[in-house]
Amino acid sequence: MSGTAFRSQRAAAFADVPQAQWNDWRWQLSHRLNTAEEIGQVIPLTESEQRALSSSGLFRVDITPYFISLIDPQDPNDPIRRQVIPTAGEMVPFTSMMEDSLAEDRHSPVPGLVHRYPDRVLMLVTTQCASYCRYCTRSRIVGDPTAQFSRTDYDAMFAYLERTPQVRDVLLSGGDPLTLAPKLLESLIARLRTIPHIEIVRLGTRVPVFMPMRVDDELCEMLARYHPVWMNIHVNHSNEITEELAGATDRLTRAGIPLGNQSVLLAGVNDCPHIQRRLVQDLVRIRVRPYYLYQCDEVEGAGHFRTPVGKGIEILEALRGHTSGFAVPQYVIDAPQGGGKIPISPNYLVSMSDHKIILRNYEGFITTYEEPIEYTAHDPATCKYCQAKRPEPGQAGITGLLDGERLTIEPQGFELVHGRGGGQHRLNQDSGKWDPLGIGSGKPKRHTLPEADL
Repeated sequence: MSGTAFRSQRAAAFADVPQAQWNDWRWQLSHRLNTAEEIGQVIPLTESEQRALSSSGLFRVDITPYFISLIDPQDPNDPIRRQVIPTAGEMVPFTSMMEDSLAEDRHSPVPGLVHRYPDRVLMLVTTQCASYCRYCTRSRIVGDPTAQFSRTDYDAMFAYLERTPQVRDVLLSGGDPLTLAPKLLESLIARLRTIPHIEIVRLGTRVPVFMPMRVDDELCEMLARYHPVWMNIHVNHSNEITEELAGATDRLTRAGIPLGNQSVLLAGVNDCPHIQRRLVQDLVRIRVRPYYLYQCDEVEGAGHFRTPVGKGIEILEALRGHTSGFAVPQYVIDAPQGGGKIPISPNYLVSMSDHKIILRNYEGFITTYEEPIEYTAHDPATCKYCQAKRPEPGQAGITGLLDGERLTIEPQGFELVHGRGGGQHRLNQDSGKWDPLGIGSGKPKRHTLPEADL
């Protein structure tokens, strides 16, 4: 690999562990550290960390020996340390804090399956992770062995997928799917491949970061049997990118698996344009494309990690134009209450008229783009793709307005509010007077001239 080699290290506490054991992912899982005593043997704990680790009701703590070895034990603000070792900040409530901030459980037709977007679903297959991020969106269930998904739950998920033909893309997550027993993981992927309308299988995982030795030839060969398979990993800081992670991503990409990265914007970890630029450039060096930069969710225990949205805008300003375009992630807010991912970016559109737009670039250079005066629009009536659209029941949204399916999207109870408590009368009983011509089911009105007279 060109450029400076990525670091690799092992904490002194594990110096006597044989290399064969260290490189065994099952050994890593079975020797995770989770108590103040165990963690304190590797790094000296601060008073805040001691308080958190000794408190009751704390979100689960588990750290692989490999990952804790990446922490600088003398730096209480080490960016890896802050992600996996709890502090007293987790116990401080904040306005808008929620147990399930993304309302995932509200959008679950069956337990563990979240169907928020028209053509894709999130399939939670486990509640277990190799290590536990202190800002975890799913801390309500993740890490809890009593919340684990059963065969009955899996059967219900597959039954839903089989009867829902608009779903073409399934994301396996949790918890972390790569912590599952290999035979169980393969059985789930193989079963998805028996459903004809499912085109893409994705895995969301942090195991390659927490425990890269799990990504062995056996795993890569198994995944390659079920292509197309995509994977998003989760790296928040360049200190997490080691020789071992680079080796894992190399094996995955050689197996034909496209890799993306999802980061979370975290105060004290990566809330710096220069840290982020280094991160995305290091990611593309190991053939991982930056995909999302998430605004930290309003989940319990994560208040001390949250930044203003303006910090994310500042970071995008420092990336766009200052590094390769494919190294710039989308900055998104996963909307509270289940609104889904909403992209946020600096404003590059300065102004516009009916034939011209004014743009600025990353340097502040302002230019104009002249739009065509005449334009022959695409004709949906003669387009075979328009005539065979994949169904999006109730979720066409803004695209439905642009596509002419309807004229408006109204808030819940809109008609009731504007009816002001009145009933049906002679002026409102003909609902046809609000049908827009040529949009949705709108029909020509009786005073419309015949086509031959136009």
